[in-house]
Amino acid sequence: MIKNYLKIAWRNLLKSKLFSFINVFGLSVGMTCCMLLLLYILSEVSFDKHQEHAGELYLVRSENVRFSGEKMDNPRAPAPYAGALKQEFPEVVQVTRAWMNFLENKTLLKVMDSGKTVKSVFETKGAHVDSTFFDMFSYQFVEGDPKTALNDPHSVVLSEDVASKLFGNESALNKTINVGGTDGNAENFKVTGVYKDESARSHFDARYFMPMMSGWVGNYMREGNHDFSNNNMFYTYIRVKPGTDPDKFNKKLPAFVDKYAGKDTKAAGYTKHMSLLAVTDIHLFNKITDIITPTTSSTYLYVLASIAIFTLLIACINFMNLATARSAKRAAEVGIRKVMGAGKGGLIGQFLGESMVLTFLALIFAVVSVVLFLPLFNQLSDKTLLVSDLFKPEIVVAFIVLAILTGLLSGSYPAFYLSVFNPLDVIKGKFVNSVSATALRRGLVVFQFVISIGLVVATMVIQGQISFMRDQPLGFTKDQQIVIPLRSEQAKKAYSSLQNEILQNNQIASASGTSYYPGIKNPSDMSVYRSDQSMNEGSIVKTNWVAPDFMKTMGFEMAAGRMLSAEFPGDTNFKMVVNEATIRKFGIPLDKAVGSKLNFNQDEGKSQGIEIVGVVKDFHFADLHQAIEPYALFPQFNNDFNYIIAHVNTAEVGKVLPFLETKWKSMVPDEPFSYSFLNEDFQRNYTADARTARIVNSFTIISILISCLGLFGLATFAAQQRIKEIGVRKVLGASIGSIVGLLSGDFIKLVIVSIIIATPLTWYVMNKWLQDFAYKISIQWWMFVLAGALAVVIAMITVSSQAIKAAVTNPVKSLKSE
Repeated sequence: MIKNYLKIAWRNLLKSKLFSFINVFGLSVGMTCCMLLLLYILSEVSFDKHQEHAGELYLVRSENVRFSGEKMDNPRAPAPYAGALKQEFPEVVQVTRAWMNFLENKTLLKVMDSGKTVKSVFETKGAHVDSTFFDMFSYQFVEGDPKTALNDPHSVVLSEDVASKLFGNESALNKTINVGGTDGNAENFKVTGVYKDESARSHFDARYFMPMMSGWVGNYMREGNHDFSNNNMFYTYIRVKPGTDPDKFNKKLPAFVDKYAGKDTKAAGYTKHMSLLAVTDIHLFNKITDIITPTTSSTYLYVLASIAIFTLLIACINFMNLATARSAKRAAEVGIRKVMGAGKGGLIGQFLGESMVLTFLALIFAVVSVVLFLPLFNQLSDKTLLVSDLFKPEIVVAFIVLAILTGLLSGSYPAFYLSVFNPLDVIKGKFVNSVSATALRRGLVVFQFVISIGLVVATMVIQGQISFMRDQPLGFTKDQQIVIPLRSEQAKKAYSSLQNEILQNNQIASASGTSYYPGIKNPSDMSVYRSDQSMNEGSIVKTNWVAPDFMKTMGFEMAAGRMLSAEFPGDTNFKMVVNEATIRKFGIPLDKAVGSKLNFNQDEGKSQGIEIVGVVKDFHFADLHQAIEPYALFPQFNNDFNYIIAHVNTAEVGKVLPFLETKWKSMVPDEPFSYSFLNEDFQRNYTADARTARIVNSFTIISILISCLGLFGLATFAAQQRIKEIGVRKVLGASIGSIVGLLSGDFIKLVIVSIIIATPLTWYVMNKWLQDFAYKISIQWWMFVLAGALAVVIAMITVSSQAIKAAVTNPVKSLKSE
């Protein structure tokens, strides 16, 4: 019997080649999209699940609530917490801390030979960790022993890529490198391990690891006198005993915080609420935007999953529509089978079997397509998914289950619909498509276009928001700004000479030093309060130390007072310029701001009153996801800057780079010339949004194509069904235009209904998406009009192609049997 079913399925496949192609092609495209997005989603939700102790690892995070009411969710804690947690709780098996260099975003690594630099590279993402780090986190070492790799304070563990950059194909183990900047204080370190890159599956994607007691942070740790409230800069991880309930553990933390930190936090003006965050949940914990690496919103994955499901549903709908539309051609077969004794169950099994044949044929094409298009999808999604990922047991099972579900879904209605035909009516020739079948087909077409129109509007909203962020005035000059990092004592000492030499070029308008610049992470802040407030009523203000001419270089606009300037030698650390958000925060009128003083909390509860000499108009020092916060600029006179920024007064910025490189090499010969463009650095904050746009754009086009494919099939079938009617109308004098309008009208009505349904649904969903941005566009009415018009035009083109073909057919051919 099964053999007979398969034979009939194959014959039907060959008999109706066009409809078979539409079904198989549509299903394979839908399944390909679903598989690619499934691979992406599985990659995102599997972060850190490869860790040997994955279920027992937690990050200790906190919510700090200031007495003024301000809240800050912080993934870091002061240094003493790790030891206190292990001492206080028997459930804690091991602890480790990690410090990511917030002082500098690049570190100079050099290979030395006989005191000379053989090779030097700038590297990012270096981490200082306790020696227990590799006891808790699983890394695949290709050289060295993870258990002892960080025991020596002058050891360093490199990723394979960094080791290859420094030593080529040679073994890196036991070689010596010089680590510059605050990471290594230009000291020598021995390579004690090399590991495989884990950035594709771990939130901890460090390029190299150093001991906690080395570099700047090592000096800080040796100073001692660290309390439980200040310097929240260490990621603190714990490993608990198997079976430990994190909720019960969390209930013990308030007493722990009160015992160890209650006095200190109260003195600092805030309360701390600590809790555990499972390491396997970190990557999708977007309540905190950055935990070692940027986190991802689970909402984003739901969006992608919805796109995957809807794309596949559209393909299934095509199958169901064509199968029920063509039911009349199978009716005689069903009638004869019933007369010969076939039962309802057997008929359902036959038609579901045929659906399965088509589905698994589509699955074969889909798997081939995934293999072919995976490199392109990796570029689209910024992933490194591998073809080998397709053949993991869980992926293979997922794909087979997907195929079975697709086959059952797409074949279910046709199977049940065809199996209930009355054999006597069919054999007498009284069978017609029922009203319910026609209504279902129309409803499914509406559903397809609701999805397609919604995706078109979503594309316009996302692109509009990205364009808005790209073009929005930021309050400073972002273009033609070259950023040169100063990553060693030699480079910092050369600042004055380098600045003077740079300014000799008439194509460079100005050049100035700074600790931080807009678009990159600035971790520096202080608690600030007015003279009539207590220390506990303070609010957090971001801080930056700059050269006197920095504000001019950046093109800041003044709202009151003056800029920091070398023309005012009285500008010391007791003078500052603040932004408008600062005076709003503290209720200071703009006309009274200049000359006012604000008290800044410093370590050990000391405070210092600092005079405001100018108020700069608000500028975006962070991306547009975040609202502008209070910000203060202080003059720095010892030239200890992290960056020098050169403003070029020509659009051809590239012509200035050789000059800058020559001057750099003449003053800092042992370091490579490194630079970036400020506008590009700022735009990197929108990488995830751009990735969302690319994926949504691509799958919007695919969903529209699949919808049109189904519409094309239905229009073809409708034209075939009404061929005699069309012949009669032409004989009676009907024009081609009227016949095209007759055949197209029904489908256009369905598209209009789709527009009416899609409009409120899409507005709600995209409005929710925009809530993630502090500065955003508003959804405009014309977006829905344009999307609707596009849908109507696409439907008209799709349907009219078949309607015209039917309308120009010679009526003699269609009526010759009458």
